[in-house]
Amino acid sequence: MKIAQISLHNFRIYHGHNSISFSSKDKRNLSIIAGKNGYGKTTLLTSLVWAFYGRLMAQVEEKYRKDIKSAGGYENYLNDLFNHQAKINLGDDSNLEDNLCYVKIELTDVSIPSIPCERVTITRSYNIKSGEENLEVLIDGAENELTKEVGYEIFINDFILPREIAKFFFFDAEKIVSLAEARSKNELRNLSRAYSEVLGIKKYEELRKNLESLLSKLRRSGVDGLQKVQLDEFDAKIAEKTKLITYNQEQQDKVDQKVNELKSRNDSLQEKLIREGNSLSLEDLNELKLKRDNLKENSDYLKRKLKKHLDIAPLVISGKHLVRLDKQLKLEAKLKSNKLDPKILEKELKNFSEKFVTSLNSLDLDKEIQEKINQSLNETFRTSTMTESKAEPGNTEILLDFSEEKLRKFQTLLDYIQTSFQEDFNKIVQEEKTNKILLNRALKKIKQGEVRKNNHLAKKIREEKKDVENEIHELLVKKENLIAEFGAQTQEINSLKMKASEFEKNFKLQQTDEKKYKVTETLLVKINTIITRIKEEKRYSLQKAILMGLKRLMHKNNFIEKVGVSIREEVMDIDLISNTGNIINKDALSKGEQQLYATALLKALVDESGINFPVFIDSPLQKFDKFHAENIIQEFYPTISEQVVLFPLLEKELSEAEFKLITPHLNQAFLIQNSKQGSRIEPVAADQLFLEFKKETSAQAY
Repeated sequence: MKIAQISLHNFRIYHGHNSISFSSKDKRNLSIIAGKNGYGKTTLLTSLVWAFYGRLMAQVEEKYRKDIKSAGGYENYLNDLFNHQAKINLGDDSNLEDNLCYVKIELTDVSIPSIPCERVTITRSYNIKSGEENLEVLIDGAENELTKEVGYEIFINDFILPREIAKFFFFDAEKIVSLAEARSKNELRNLSRAYSEVLGIKKYEELRKNLESLLSKLRRSGVDGLQKVQLDEFDAKIAEKTKLITYNQEQQDKVDQKVNELKSRNDSLQEKLIREGNSLSLEDLNELKLKRDNLKENSDYLKRKLKKHLDIAPLVISGKHLVRLDKQLKLEAKLKSNKLDPKILEKELKNFSEKFVTSLNSLDLDKEIQEKINQSLNETFRTSTMTESKAEPGNTEILLDFSEEKLRKFQTLLDYIQTSFQEDFNKIVQEEKTNKILLNRALKKIKQGEVRKNNHLAKKIREEKKDVENEIHELLVKKENLIAEFGAQTQEINSLKMKASEFEKNFKLQQTDEKKYKVTETLLVKINTIITRIKEEKRYSLQKAILMGLKRLMHKNNFIEKVGVSIREEVMDIDLISNTGNIINKDALSKGEQQLYATALLKALVDESGINFPVFIDSPLQKFDKFHAENIIQEFYPTISEQVVLFPLLEKELSEAEFKLITPHLNQAFLIQNSKQGSRIEPVAADQLFLEFKKETSAQAY
């Protein structure tokens, strides 16, 4: 799928009609739309998102949600989209075209199931006079009954580009680092939904939910009046708890956002204190703070390791008792392995001997012969019981009755205590002491960088910093309480769902629904197996693709040795693992490294998705040094998609030397020019972009 043409009419800074036509030349997949700050590069990206998703653009990216909120709602946001100069020119005799702000996108090479077509045209418009928004979708220039029946918004989301993954195709390269910075549960959940959509898992998960709902519906089809009342009570309680959990998550996200803002403010105040003292440069401060954070992280890690060893310490202290326990467990294991219990054997022998003697008495044998037989029998019985007794010396009573698995775990733990525990424990204690010394030194240096106490400005800054730190502490306490509440509420809702499910099992299925129920159950088992298999396959392939991307883009070859993708509680997270085996804190990465990671992740997701859609990149090559920029130009842009459109700020985000590297892959170039009326987009010869840009800059200077 490619975009053949974009038309803007009275959209923000673009006054009147502006049109961009994209053509294909050989295998050249890059187009550049360049312009100065404020000329409308980001506006062009926003126009595409608005045309596709309208009101739902708030779900594409946090930036759009904030913009709509800042405008005072979507209706006010629409009014802000209308070009200011066009508003001034409006009159009572204005024609319909003058009253409209619209974006039209023409797509080619579209593949839609059941609808053979060559072109799809999407037009979203806003009439400033009536205040109405309108969406139109044409298939090969005509309306299509199927798209109308489905609904245009749903058609675009299901057959063109799902809004959950739009951020991977329309993105600001500087802000895409949000992929690397996602840390709150909500951010990770949102990313996980996007990953599921991109990787094709979502459709299977939706099918599973539908099958589960169908099973519940079939079970409930035969309920009587009283059972229905009880079910309704369960449903009401579950709905109430679900709302509480959603509210709790929203509160956690708000706390996370506020804490991040306060931490940023706290860091800013710390830098002010350092500058007032003139003892450390900003670079020294950043390096020192990074060292402090790494040491704190290492301290937490060592404390966790130490805690695990301290949990074993009582067993180590028990000494002889632990050895006795081991002996008892071995005796019990040996006893269990025997075919017969000695007590049972003794009982059986006694019963046999009594019956045998009774039988002898009934035969009326000679007394001497009978006594000899009795003596021989007693001697045999005594020898057998003594043999069993010698075979199981000591205490043969089963006291603990460990399973084989528990016994193996105990034996492993005992072996570790007797061999490596002491050495490991001492090593951790020493590492913790060393880390504590280094951390104290780092904190002391930061403190020494503060200004003298008699500096009144420094005193004010210090007081404000203390207030901020107290507020952060209060918020973190609040977050802990919310997490505890969330756990309790989740446990309650799971318990209610389990009770409701068990209650449903007691219902008698209607005869006509029994076959449906069995088939649905079989399908649910199969779909769960498929989801598990696909997630594992995608997890492995995604790990491999991200690592390959990082190796190709980063010039620090041994920095990241491995990539781990984990899925816990339907939340997907990605870990970067160093060559020492430690997980790299993504917050500790530089902005350039974060952008490289996000770029590699983006490339991996797009490749794994198999979705063929144009990629639009605002602010390319931000935060990159020239070596990484070369890697991005040569390895990323030519391969990310069949159509890639860049919105660079020339001579800052794209130098002339970098432009020469792009030229072999460059298909078309456009220059955004600006006047009092607004901006307009002009095509230029691909190899003449910088020359035309310099001419325009020189003309404006005079």
